[in-house]
Amino acid sequence: MSGVNNTQQDVDIDLAQLFRAVWRRRLRVIAITLAGAFLALVIAKLVSPEYRSETRILIEQRAPAFATTTTNNDSSAAPLLDELNIASQVQILQSADLIKQVITNLKLYEHPEFAAANNSSALSDLLVKLHLKRGAADKAPEERMLDAFTGRLQVYQINSSRVIGISFTSRDPDLAASVPNAVAQVYLSMQSGAKLDSNSEATRWLEPEIANLREKVSEAEKKVADYRSANGLLQTSQNGNFATQQLADISGQLAQVRGNKANAEARAQAVRNALASGLSTDTLADVAGSQAIQRLKATESSLESQISDLSTTLMEGHPRLKSLRAQLADIRQQINRETQRILASIENEAKVAQLREQQLLGQSNTLKADSARAGEDEVGLNALEREAAAERQLLETYLARYREAASRADKNSSPADARIVSKAVEPADPAFPKVGPIVVVAAVASFLLTSIVIMLAELFSGRALRPVGPSNREERAVPEISYRPQPDIRTEPVASKRADVPASMLSVPADEALAQEMEAAVDPVHEPEEAVEETEEEDFSIQSVADYLIDSGSRLAIAISPSGDGGSTATVMLARTIADAGNRIVLVDMTGTGCPSRLMAEHDELPGVTDLLCGETAFADTIHPDRLSDAHLVPQGMSDLGRAMRGADRLSLILDALGSAYDIVLVECGAAEVSGVARLTRSKETEIILSMPEPDEKQFLAAMTEFQKAGYEHIILMSGWREEHDPDTRRDAA
Repeated sequence: MSGVNNTQQDVDIDLAQLFRAVWRRRLRVIAITLAGAFLALVIAKLVSPEYRSETRILIEQRAPAFATTTTNNDSSAAPLLDELNIASQVQILQSADLIKQVITNLKLYEHPEFAAANNSSALSDLLVKLHLKRGAADKAPEERMLDAFTGRLQVYQINSSRVIGISFTSRDPDLAASVPNAVAQVYLSMQSGAKLDSNSEATRWLEPEIANLREKVSEAEKKVADYRSANGLLQTSQNGNFATQQLADISGQLAQVRGNKANAEARAQAVRNALASGLSTDTLADVAGSQAIQRLKATESSLESQISDLSTTLMEGHPRLKSLRAQLADIRQQINRETQRILASIENEAKVAQLREQQLLGQSNTLKADSARAGEDEVGLNALEREAAAERQLLETYLARYREAASRADKNSSPADARIVSKAVEPADPAFPKVGPIVVVAAVASFLLTSIVIMLAELFSGRALRPVGPSNREERAVPEISYRPQPDIRTEPVASKRADVPASMLSVPADEALAQEMEAAVDPVHEPEEAVEETEEEDFSIQSVADYLIDSGSRLAIAISPSGDGGSTATVMLARTIADAGNRIVLVDMTGTGCPSRLMAEHDELPGVTDLLCGETAFADTIHPDRLSDAHLVPQGMSDLGRAMRGADRLSLILDALGSAYDIVLVECGAAEVSGVARLTRSKETEIILSMPEPDEKQFLAAMTEFQKAGYEHIILMSGWREEHDPDTRRDAA
């Protein structure tokens, strides 16, 4: 480029040139790829095939079906089938003793494959000479067999389970299947034999211990009986003695006697109270229940009836009436005497109960002393009983285990804690080499290596590098000039993209200096000169506003749409234009109609600003991608608008948080007022965009004046999409 030093220019990799270089040499790439695939096919066919087969063993606790003496306590002593136990079984399957037995059973020392393993190769001889490997002649034949066997054997746990896989690789498919099965059988036999040995050792140890325990139990029980008889501790119940039982009986009798005494005293007091007060004693149970009282009462009733009958016909002084009244008085005296006799009987009953109580108290005191002495004697008795019970329990445990161990002396009674779940079968296809995958991998590797070599050659030759200097960046920074006729706003100095720009820039076409700058910017790239004679006008298009926001580094812009949804639609186009330029932008829908949300969201029911202000959703859940661009959207939300606006003071904090994550935060407020916009920002330096697709001079001047009075000086007019004169350019923009 003219006027720019080439040493100061940056270079970039031309990816298209790299791929074109590979495409120009496509025949060479295809030939090398086919050659690599053919070579891999030949090598795979020449390699001797190896076969692999697998046996699977499940490790689990097993017991014979007839074993019923095993209790829950015994099962707790069994080994836990945890990861360490499974890993231990894997090591046992690879132990030298087990492998030696398998080699002996299958007579592998006679197999030609293992005999050939003792022959060293040229690489092995070289490693031996460099003292990096022991020579085969320095090892014992048994050690060489073990090395050859373990090199082909693999034992592993399958998918964190209790299943262990045993695989063996061999050139003989029959040997590949027989070795894993033989290893599994030897392992099960060893496990079963270990159980038999354990049972035999248990019976040998338990026999003398049981005989000794029987003597100890007999001696301990004899001591208990002697101590009980010597101290007179006769057992009457499970947890008591004779003295304690007697004391309990006396206590019961004493309680009963005291109850009888209290009852008799209460009955006597009731009779005395009735006699002293002159009340009738007919309601007292003791008096009313007496046979004599009942007869006297009947006689008294008969005399009263006769006196009542005769009083109607005879005078009061008649001898008959006098005789009857005398008899009545005598009957009443007899009733009183009988009542006194009943009272004396009740009092005598109370005295007898009191005497009985005194006797029982004496007996109780005596028995208490005897029970206390018996309690002291029982301390020693309890100690002897505990010792005897412990010896007896231990004897019973040993007897149960001895019977169980003796019943499992047979070989079939002690199965191994493992079983074969899958036996190895003779494989039909070799495990190595896999001809198809090897050929495919070789072809892909050949293609990639050839392409990489060609690309590196292009890079080192400089043909795939393109210069990117400062002049290019200046060309990209030149603002686009629109030649679209504007409304009447262009005729008066009312506003520019920024309200603080001199008014002369609004009404005058581009001057000669600007034309010269454009010619100077176009001249270095040798583009054809075009005579631009049309009058240059101010550009208030969406593209121009997007370029201004990107170049000025604005972090927050608030869009006001006095015309309603038309202006909101233009704001959505502005956000998508900024996103297409590679900037991270988020549009916050603060309109009443929700127009931006309908245009950008996948569906209507998305959480947004109102849900965030109401505290019903998380901050990250309110941000959604635009369905047509890389821009992001914070929709209007689904919560109640009135309840959300009570938390409107948090809007500035939300915008600050969004500003820390995005390059530009664009807030679409619809036809909002200045007072509402002031609640969103803390600074008057915020960019205010008046989105008016069809500008009206009076409406624009009124809005600009209102915002300037509120202290906002940065006001931008956005009048819609730029119309290009070139039909091709117009089609590209569409």
